[in-house]
Amino acid sequence: MLRKTMLVLAIATALAACSKDAKEPGKDAKAAAPVQLLVSPEDMLTIQSNALASGPVVTGSVQPERKADLRAEVSAVVLQVLKENGDIVKRGDILVKLDETAIRDSLSSAEQSARAASQALDQAERQLERMKTLRASGMTSAQAMDDAEVRRNNALSEVSAAKSRAALARQQLARTMVRAPFDGVVSERKVSAGDTASVGKELLKVIDPSSMRFEGHVSADRISTVKVGQAVSFRINGYAGEEFRGVVKRVDPAANDVTRQVEVLVGFAPGSAVPKVSGLYGEGRIEAETKAALMLPEGALVKAGDKAYAWRLRNKTLNKVDLAVGPRDTRTGNYEIKQGLAAGDTVMRNPSSAFKEGQKVELAPAKVAAAPAVVQGK
Repeated sequence: MLRKTMLVLAIATALAACSKDAKEPGKDAKAAAPVQLLVSPEDMLTIQSNALASGPVVTGSVQPERKADLRAEVSAVVLQVLKENGDIVKRGDILVKLDETAIRDSLSSAEQSARAASQALDQAERQLERMKTLRASGMTSAQAMDDAEVRRNNALSEVSAAKSRAALARQQLARTMVRAPFDGVVSERKVSAGDTASVGKELLKVIDPSSMRFEGHVSADRISTVKVGQAVSFRINGYAGEEFRGVVKRVDPAANDVTRQVEVLVGFAPGSAVPKVSGLYGEGRIEAETKAALMLPEGALVKAGDKAYAWRLRNKTLNKVDLAVGPRDTRTGNYEIKQGLAAGDTVMRNPSSAFKEGQKVELAPAKVAAAPAVVQGK
Protein backbone atom coordinates (compact mmCIF):
# COMPACT_ATOMS: atom_id res chain seq x y z
CA MET A 1 0.00 0.00 0.00
CA LEU A 2 2.85 2.37 0.87
CA ARG A 3 4.63 1.73 -2.43
CA LYS A 4 1.48 2.41 -4.44
CA THR A 5 0.77 5.61 -2.48
CA MET A 6 4.27 7.03 -2.98
CA LEU A 7 4.26 6.05 -6.65
CA VAL A 8 0.92 7.78 -7.25
CA LEU A 9 2.17 10.93 -5.49
CA ALA A 10 5.32 10.98 -7.60
CA ILE A 11 3.37 10.57 -10.85
CA ALA A 12 0.85 13.26 -9.86
CA THR A 13 3.62 15.71 -9.03
CA ALA A 14 5.36 15.03 -12.34
CA LEU A 15 2.14 15.50 -14.32
CA ALA A 16 1.44 18.78 -12.56
CA ALA A 17 4.91 20.06 -13.42
CA CYS A 18 4.54 19.01 -17.07
CA SER A 19 1.14 20.72 -17.30
CA LYS A 20 2.60 23.93 -15.92
CA ASP A 21 5.45 23.82 -18.42
CA ALA A 22 3.02 23.33 -21.31
CA LYS A 23 1.22 26.51 -20.37
CA GLU A 24 4.50 28.50 -20.38
CA PRO A 25 6.18 28.07 -23.80
CA GLY A 26 9.92 28.37 -23.95
CA LYS A 27 10.51 27.36 -20.38
CA ASP A 28 13.51 25.04 -19.96
CA ALA A 29 12.50 21.50 -18.93
CA LYS A 30 15.44 21.36 -16.58
CA ALA A 31 13.95 24.15 -14.54
CA ALA A 32 10.93 22.01 -13.62
CA ALA A 33 10.33 21.44 -9.90
CA PRO A 34 11.95 18.20 -8.62
CA VAL A 35 9.69 15.25 -7.82
CA GLN A 36 9.17 14.86 -4.07
CA LEU A 37 7.87 11.99 -1.98
CA LEU A 38 5.39 12.50 0.81
CA VAL A 39 6.00 10.04 3.65
CA SER A 40 4.53 9.66 7.11
CA PRO A 41 6.35 8.76 10.34
CA GLU A 42 4.98 5.20 10.04
CA ASP A 43 6.98 4.76 6.82
CA MET A 44 10.31 5.33 8.58
CA LEU A 45 12.39 3.25 10.96
CA THR A 46 15.11 4.38 13.37
CA ILE A 47 18.05 1.99 13.74
CA GLN A 48 18.78 0.95 17.33
CA SER A 49 21.20 -1.39 19.03
CA ASN A 50 19.55 -4.58 20.27
CA ALA A 51 20.66 -7.83 21.90
CA LEU A 52 21.57 -10.50 19.34
CA ALA A 53 21.56 -14.08 20.58
CA SER A 54 23.91 -16.51 18.89
CA GLY A 55 24.77 -20.14 19.39
CA PRO A 56 24.68 -23.59 17.79
CA VAL A 57 21.75 -24.67 15.63
CA VAL A 58 19.56 -27.43 17.07
CA THR A 59 17.29 -29.63 14.93
CA GLY A 60 14.92 -32.34 16.01
CA SER A 61 11.27 -33.11 16.66
CA VAL A 62 8.58 -32.65 19.26
CA GLN A 63 8.03 -35.79 21.33
CA PRO A 64 6.01 -36.53 24.48
CA GLU A 65 7.86 -37.41 27.65
CA ARG A 66 5.07 -39.77 28.70
CA LYS A 67 4.23 -42.30 26.01
CA ALA A 68 3.32 -45.98 26.09
CA ASP A 69 3.30 -48.72 23.46
CA LEU A 70 0.57 -51.05 24.70
CA ARG A 71 1.31 -54.65 23.70
CA ALA A 72 -0.53 -57.92 24.16
CA GLU A 73 0.60 -59.87 27.23
CA VAL A 74 -1.41 -62.97 26.33
CA SER A 75 -2.09 -64.76 23.05
CA ALA A 76 -5.74 -64.21 22.15
CA VAL A 77 -8.09 -62.93 19.46
CA VAL A 78 -9.01 -59.23 19.56
CA LEU A 79 -12.72 -58.96 20.36
CA GLN A 80 -13.15 -55.18 20.46
CA VAL A 81 -11.14 -51.95 20.11
CA LEU A 82 -12.92 -49.29 22.14
CA LYS A 83 -10.82 -46.22 21.24
CA GLU A 84 -9.76 -44.62 17.98
CA ASN A 85 -6.87 -42.32 17.03
CA GLY A 86 -7.24 -38.96 18.75
CA ASP A 87 -9.62 -40.17 21.46
CA ILE A 88 -8.97 -38.81 24.93
CA VAL A 89 -8.54 -41.50 27.59
CA LYS A 90 -8.33 -41.57 31.37
CA ARG A 91 -6.11 -43.79 33.43
CA GLY A 92 -7.73 -47.22 33.80
CA ASP A 93 -10.03 -46.90 30.80
CA ILE A 94 -10.43 -50.14 28.82
CA LEU A 95 -8.97 -49.67 25.36
CA VAL A 96 -8.90 -53.21 23.89
CA LYS A 97 -10.75 -56.41 24.83
CA LEU A 98 -9.16 -59.78 24.05
CA ASP A 99 -10.90 -63.16 23.96
CA GLU A 100 -10.77 -64.65 27.46
CA THR A 101 -12.49 -67.98 26.83
CA ALA A 102 -9.38 -70.21 26.88
CA ILE A 103 -7.85 -68.33 29.82
CA ARG A 104 -11.07 -68.54 31.83
CA ASP A 105 -11.14 -72.31 31.25
CA SER A 106 -7.54 -72.54 32.48
CA LEU A 107 -8.49 -70.53 35.57
CA SER A 108 -11.43 -72.83 36.33
CA SER A 109 -9.20 -75.89 35.98
CA ALA A 110 -6.51 -74.37 38.19
CA GLU A 111 -9.05 -73.47 40.89
CA GLN A 112 -10.46 -77.03 40.84
CA SER A 113 -6.95 -78.44 41.15
CA ALA A 114 -6.30 -76.10 44.07
CA ARG A 115 -9.46 -77.30 45.84
CA ALA A 116 -8.56 -80.96 45.27
CA ALA A 117 -5.03 -80.36 46.53
CA SER A 118 -6.40 -78.68 49.66
CA GLN A 119 -8.63 -81.67 50.37
CA ALA A 120 -5.70 -84.05 49.88
CA LEU A 121 -3.62 -81.92 52.24
CA ASP A 122 -6.33 -82.06 54.92
CA GLN A 123 -6.49 -85.86 54.62
CA ALA A 124 -2.71 -86.20 54.75
CA GLU A 125 -2.53 -84.01 57.87
CA ARG A 126 -5.23 -86.08 59.63
CA GLN A 127 -3.40 -89.28 58.72
CA LEU A 128 -0.17 -87.83 60.08
CA GLU A 129 -1.89 -86.91 63.38
CA ARG A 130 -3.20 -90.50 63.76
CA MET A 131 0.29 -91.88 63.07
CA LYS A 132 1.71 -89.63 65.76
CA THR A 133 -0.85 -90.96 68.26
CA LEU A 134 -0.18 -94.58 67.33
CA ARG A 135 3.55 -94.05 67.44
CA ALA A 136 3.29 -92.61 70.95
CA SER A 137 1.55 -95.80 72.08
CA GLY A 138 4.00 -98.01 70.17
CA MET A 139 1.36 -99.39 67.84
CA THR A 140 3.06 -98.34 64.54
CA SER A 141 6.54 -98.29 63.13
CA ALA A 142 8.81 -95.30 62.61
CA GLN A 143 8.78 -96.02 58.85
CA ALA A 144 4.99 -95.65 58.68
CA MET A 145 5.34 -92.41 60.59
CA ASP A 146 7.89 -91.10 58.09
CA ASP A 147 5.73 -92.15 55.12
CA ALA A 148 2.75 -90.21 56.48
CA GLU A 149 4.89 -87.12 56.94
CA VAL A 150 6.19 -87.38 53.32
CA ARG A 151 2.63 -87.64 52.02
CA ARG A 152 1.67 -84.55 54.03
CA ASN A 153 4.63 -82.57 52.60
CA ASN A 154 3.82 -83.65 49.03
CA ALA A 155 0.21 -82.56 49.47
CA LEU A 156 1.39 -79.22 50.83
CA SER A 157 3.61 -78.69 47.78
CA GLU A 158 0.74 -79.59 45.46
CA VAL A 159 -1.51 -77.01 47.14
CA SER A 160 1.12 -74.32 46.69
CA ALA A 161 1.61 -75.21 43.01
CA ALA A 162 -2.15 -75.29 42.35
CA LYS A 163 -2.62 -71.87 43.96
CA SER A 164 0.22 -70.46 41.83
CA ARG A 165 -1.41 -71.79 38.65
CA ALA A 166 -4.72 -70.22 39.65
CA ALA A 167 -3.08 -66.87 40.43
CA LEU A 168 -1.30 -66.89 37.06
CA ALA A 169 -4.57 -67.65 35.29
CA ARG A 170 -6.26 -64.76 37.10
CA GLN A 171 -3.44 -62.43 36.03
CA GLN A 172 -3.78 -63.55 32.42
CA LEU A 173 -7.53 -63.06 32.61
CA ALA A 174 -7.02 -59.47 33.80
CA ARG A 175 -4.58 -58.87 30.92
CA THR A 176 -7.30 -59.58 28.36
CA MET A 177 -8.56 -56.08 29.26
CA VAL A 178 -5.94 -53.62 27.99
CA ARG A 179 -6.23 -50.38 29.98
CA ALA A 180 -4.81 -46.87 29.65
CA PRO A 181 -1.72 -46.44 31.87
CA PHE A 182 -2.26 -42.67 32.31
CA ASP A 183 -4.43 -39.78 31.16
CA GLY A 184 -3.67 -39.00 27.53
CA VAL A 185 -4.64 -39.44 23.89
CA VAL A 186 -4.58 -42.48 21.60
CA SER A 187 -1.94 -41.60 19.00
CA GLU A 188 -1.92 -44.78 16.92
CA ARG A 189 -4.19 -47.80 16.61
CA LYS A 190 -2.50 -51.00 15.44
CA VAL A 191 -5.20 -53.71 15.55
CA SER A 192 -8.84 -54.29 14.71
CA ALA A 193 -11.48 -56.72 15.94
CA GLY A 194 -10.74 -60.24 14.71
CA ASP A 195 -6.96 -59.88 14.64
CA THR A 196 -4.88 -62.49 16.45
CA ALA A 197 -2.73 -60.84 19.10
CA SER A 198 0.33 -62.87 19.97
CA VAL A 199 2.41 -62.04 23.03
CA GLY A 200 4.31 -58.81 22.39
CA LYS A 201 2.13 -57.61 19.49
CA GLU A 202 1.62 -53.83 19.54
CA LEU A 203 -2.03 -52.86 20.04
CA LEU A 204 -2.19 -49.11 20.67
CA LYS A 205 0.02 -46.11 21.38
CA VAL A 206 -0.97 -43.61 24.05
CA ILE A 207 0.74 -40.25 24.63
CA ASP A 208 0.34 -37.43 27.12
CA PRO A 209 0.10 -34.15 25.13
CA SER A 210 0.83 -32.09 28.24
CA SER A 211 4.32 -33.63 28.49
CA MET A 212 5.63 -32.46 25.09
CA ARG A 213 9.31 -31.58 24.78
CA PHE A 214 11.76 -30.84 21.98
CA GLU A 215 14.28 -33.62 21.37
CA GLY A 216 17.00 -31.99 19.29
CA HIS A 217 20.51 -32.71 18.05
CA VAL A 218 23.56 -30.44 17.99
CA SER A 219 26.73 -30.90 15.97
CA ALA A 220 29.54 -32.32 18.10
CA ASP A 221 31.92 -29.48 17.19
CA ARG A 222 29.58 -26.95 18.85
CA ILE A 223 28.52 -28.96 21.88
CA SER A 224 31.14 -27.34 24.15
CA THR A 225 29.07 -24.12 24.20
CA VAL A 226 25.82 -25.87 25.23
CA LYS A 227 24.94 -25.83 28.93
CA VAL A 228 21.90 -26.90 30.92
CA GLY A 229 19.63 -23.93 31.59
CA GLN A 230 20.38 -22.00 28.37
CA ALA A 231 17.42 -20.50 26.52
CA VAL A 232 16.37 -21.93 23.16
CA SER A 233 14.19 -20.37 20.45
CA PHE A 234 12.87 -22.59 17.68
CA ARG A 235 10.17 -22.90 15.06
CA ILE A 236 8.09 -26.00 14.33
CA ASN A 237 6.67 -27.15 11.01
CA GLY A 238 2.92 -26.79 11.03
CA TYR A 239 3.01 -23.66 13.20
CA ALA A 240 4.07 -21.07 10.63
CA GLY A 241 5.07 -17.70 12.05
CA GLU A 242 4.89 -18.91 15.66
CA GLU A 243 8.01 -18.91 17.82
CA PHE A 244 8.49 -21.35 20.67
CA ARG A 245 10.70 -20.78 23.67
CA GLY A 246 12.46 -23.48 25.64
CA VAL A 247 15.24 -24.29 28.10
CA VAL A 248 17.99 -26.90 27.81
CA LYS A 249 17.12 -29.64 30.32
CA ARG A 250 19.70 -32.31 29.48
CA VAL A 251 22.75 -32.84 27.29
CA ASP A 252 23.59 -36.45 26.47
CA PRO A 253 27.09 -37.49 27.54
CA ALA A 254 27.78 -39.42 24.30
CA ALA A 255 27.51 -38.55 20.61
CA ASN A 256 25.72 -40.74 18.08
CA ASP A 257 28.11 -43.26 16.52
CA VAL A 258 26.78 -42.62 13.00
CA THR A 259 25.79 -38.94 12.81
CA ARG A 260 28.30 -37.68 15.39
CA GLN A 261 25.60 -35.44 16.82
CA VAL A 262 24.72 -35.02 20.47
CA GLU A 263 21.13 -35.21 21.64
CA VAL A 264 19.90 -32.19 23.59
CA LEU A 265 16.62 -32.31 25.49
CA VAL A 266 14.73 -29.01 25.53
CA GLY A 267 11.71 -28.38 27.76
CA PHE A 268 9.16 -25.72 26.87
CA ALA A 269 9.57 -22.53 28.88
CA PRO A 270 6.77 -21.54 31.30
CA GLY A 271 4.19 -19.46 29.46
CA SER A 272 5.38 -20.58 26.02
CA ALA A 273 2.96 -22.14 23.58
CA VAL A 274 3.15 -25.95 23.44
CA PRO A 275 2.21 -27.93 20.31
CA LYS A 276 -0.28 -30.74 20.78
CA VAL A 277 0.97 -32.89 17.90
CA SER A 278 4.02 -35.11 18.34
CA GLY A 279 6.63 -35.94 15.72
CA LEU A 280 6.71 -32.49 14.09
CA TYR A 281 10.11 -31.32 12.82
CA GLY A 282 11.62 -28.25 14.43
CA GLU A 283 14.72 -26.10 14.04
CA GLY A 284 16.11 -23.39 16.26
CA ARG A 285 19.12 -21.93 17.96
CA ILE A 286 20.52 -22.33 21.46
CA GLU A 287 21.22 -18.89 22.90
CA ALA A 288 24.72 -19.62 24.13
CA GLU A 289 25.99 -16.05 23.66
CA THR A 290 24.37 -12.60 23.57
CA LYS A 291 25.90 -9.41 22.18
CA ALA A 292 24.77 -5.89 21.26
CA ALA A 293 24.23 -5.36 17.52
CA LEU A 294 22.38 -3.14 15.07
CA MET A 295 19.31 -4.96 13.80
CA LEU A 296 17.15 -4.33 10.75
CA PRO A 297 13.87 -6.01 9.74
CA GLU A 298 13.94 -8.09 6.60
CA GLY A 299 11.35 -5.83 4.96
CA ALA A 300 13.70 -2.83 5.14
CA LEU A 301 16.45 -4.68 3.24
CA VAL A 302 16.73 -4.69 -0.53
CA LYS A 303 18.73 -7.62 -1.89
CA ALA A 304 20.35 -7.63 -5.31
CA GLY A 305 22.29 -10.81 -5.88
CA ASP A 306 24.91 -11.18 -3.16
CA LYS A 307 24.58 -7.53 -2.13
CA ALA A 308 22.09 -5.81 0.15
CA TYR A 309 21.27 -2.16 0.70
CA ALA A 310 18.79 0.10 2.44
CA TRP A 311 17.37 3.58 1.75
CA ARG A 312 18.57 6.01 4.42
CA LEU A 313 16.74 9.29 5.01
CA ARG A 314 18.95 12.20 6.01
CA ASN A 315 18.18 15.93 5.66
CA LYS A 316 14.96 15.06 3.82
CA THR A 317 16.99 13.25 1.13
CA LEU A 318 17.08 9.58 0.21
CA ASN A 319 20.43 7.83 -0.12
CA LYS A 320 21.10 4.20 -1.05
CA VAL A 321 23.48 2.67 1.49
CA ASP A 322 25.31 -0.61 0.87
CA LEU A 323 25.19 -2.95 3.86
CA ALA A 324 27.24 -5.80 5.30
CA VAL A 325 24.59 -8.14 6.67
CA GLY A 326 25.20 -10.64 9.46
CA PRO A 327 23.16 -13.61 10.70
CA ARG A 328 19.41 -13.57 11.23
CA ASP A 329 18.04 -13.54 14.77
CA THR A 330 15.59 -16.45 14.97
CA ARG A 331 13.70 -14.78 17.83
CA THR A 332 12.73 -11.60 15.96
CA GLY A 333 13.50 -12.40 12.33
CA ASN A 334 15.73 -9.30 12.08
CA TYR A 335 19.18 -9.27 10.48
CA GLU A 336 22.39 -8.03 12.05
CA ILE A 337 23.89 -4.98 10.26
CA LYS A 338 27.66 -5.15 10.52
CA GLN A 339 28.49 -2.16 8.31
CA GLY A 340 26.73 0.68 6.48
CA LEU A 341 24.45 2.12 9.15
CA ALA A 342 24.87 3.58 12.62
CA ALA A 343 22.62 3.78 15.64
CA GLY A 344 20.11 6.59 15.19
CA ASP A 345 20.01 6.43 11.38
CA THR A 346 16.56 6.60 9.79
CA VAL A 347 15.70 4.21 6.95
CA MET A 348 12.57 3.53 4.94
CA ARG A 349 10.60 0.70 6.47
CA ASN A 350 9.28 -0.67 3.15
CA PRO A 351 11.47 0.57 0.29
CA SER A 352 10.03 0.98 -3.21
CA SER A 353 11.64 0.28 -6.55
CA ALA A 354 10.70 3.86 -7.56
CA PHE A 355 13.16 5.41 -5.08
CA LYS A 356 15.99 7.45 -6.60
CA GLU A 357 19.37 8.46 -5.22
CA GLY A 358 19.15 12.01 -3.84
CA GLN A 359 15.38 12.14 -4.09
CA LYS A 360 13.76 14.75 -1.85
CA VAL A 361 11.26 13.69 0.78
CA GLU A 362 8.51 15.74 2.38
CA LEU A 363 7.34 14.61 5.81
CA ALA A 364 3.60 14.40 6.20
CA PRO A 365 2.09 15.66 9.45
CA ALA A 366 0.88 13.04 11.90
CA LYS A 367 -2.74 12.09 11.42
CA VAL A 368 -5.15 13.35 14.06
CA ALA A 369 -8.43 11.56 14.50
CA ALA A 370 -11.33 13.88 13.73
CA ALA A 371 -14.00 14.30 16.38
CA PRO A 372 -17.43 13.02 15.35
CA ALA A 373 -19.86 15.71 14.28
CA VAL A 374 -22.63 16.48 16.75
CA VAL A 375 -26.06 17.18 15.31
CA GLN A 376 -27.96 19.70 17.38
CA GLY A 377 -31.54 18.78 17.90
CA LYS A 378 -34.20 21.32 17.09
